[in-house]
Amino acid sequence: MTQLMFVTGNVFAFLLTPVLVLLALVARLCPKRVDVGLGPEPLISYVYYKQLLIERGYSAETYVNQVYFITDKFDVRGDLFCFNRFGLLRGLDLVRLWFISVRRYRAVYHSFNGSPLSIAAVWRWLDPLLYKIAGVKVVILPYGGDVQELTRTRNLYFKHAYGQDYPGHRLRRRCIAAQIDRWTARADHIIGGCEWVDYMIHWDTLMLAHFAIDTDDWRPTNGERESRNEGPIRVLHAPNHRALKGTSHFQRAVDELRQEGVDVELVLIEGATNDEIRSMMTSVDIVADQLVVGWYAMFAIEAMSLGKPVLCYLRDDLEQLYVDAGLIERDEIPIANCTAQSVNDVLRRLVVDEQKRAECGRRSREFIIRHHSFETIGTVFDQINRSIGIHPLDK
Repeated sequence: MTQLMFVTGNVFAFLLTPVLVLLALVARLCPKRVDVGLGPEPLISYVYYKQLLIERGYSAETYVNQVYFITDKFDVRGDLFCFNRFGLLRGLDLVRLWFISVRRYRAVYHSFNGSPLSIAAVWRWLDPLLYKIAGVKVVILPYGGDVQELTRTRNLYFKHAYGQDYPGHRLRRRCIAAQIDRWTARADHIIGGCEWVDYMIHWDTLMLAHFAIDTDDWRPTNGERESRNEGPIRVLHAPNHRALKGTSHFQRAVDELRQEGVDVELVLIEGATNDEIRSMMTSVDIVADQLVVGWYAMFAIEAMSLGKPVLCYLRDDLEQLYVDAGLIERDEIPIANCTAQSVNDVLRRLVVDEQKRAECGRRSREFIIRHHSFETIGTVFDQINRSIGIHPLDK
């Protein structure tokens, strides 16, 4: 049955291809009223990018195939279109979402997964060409699963954990590799960063990570961190995939420290919205991010912007890359760097030393303002947009 649906879907896509070419030609003739469209994955980072682009004078919209539990704060939602519940006809909704992107946006920011059309194998190879026909520029921002072709990394523990959380990911290897190759050759600009550089062939702009946060909105409660006089030191961990985050190691570390008599508590939260995570973050002393991937991302950035000390594994070779590339100074990242083997000792030092926690939190916020604020990331995005011929329409 699954194979029949796959074949039927691709036949449907093939028959619709001439219509897509015609729609792209129509879109080329339409006045594009929005500078940048961000999608189609429902990533919270796109909401922030929209804000910072608007602050830079650009018009911007988010458009998504569907929403997850994290947030639904997107402008155009394909899951609200009329055919969402009707099997193969769902493809018509995605064509409609794609047409919105080529008709309304002068440029699109999306991952290596491509546009809404990438759901059909027949359309993937045509995807970049349709954007060219429609006169739309493409900026590639990897986010994780779109770029993680696991034969290209030497991080064996990461491979092991990925197989535990997402055993079906191995079946997408050839598709991921093809999408990396396709968009590397045809996108107008590609951003590299994080551990994504392991899998990428080329990037035009290298960043520690392209993630941005509103540091005026995400700021420590009541200014400076208040001293704790009673109760355990609370450590927040919010995994969306336990093996890849090293959840069991955080649990073991806290259990062993408690057995030693150290007053510490692990707060584990899963399936929560971004607003719920934020509320919980403000009430804890330490945030535990991950022990497997080798770099930090949005969860750690949010915590650091709130002035929280963060536990996270940072690979030495990645740090060396960003030092050599002139993006950071050696030991500038204030994250409490630890592995599955060292997390006990690193966590113990943070728990028992209030001054160390306060200093780490202070430096963390300063680091985020310097490298991930709207001002910093907005400057980079503005330079990228102008390099591909996209200037704010009202300027």
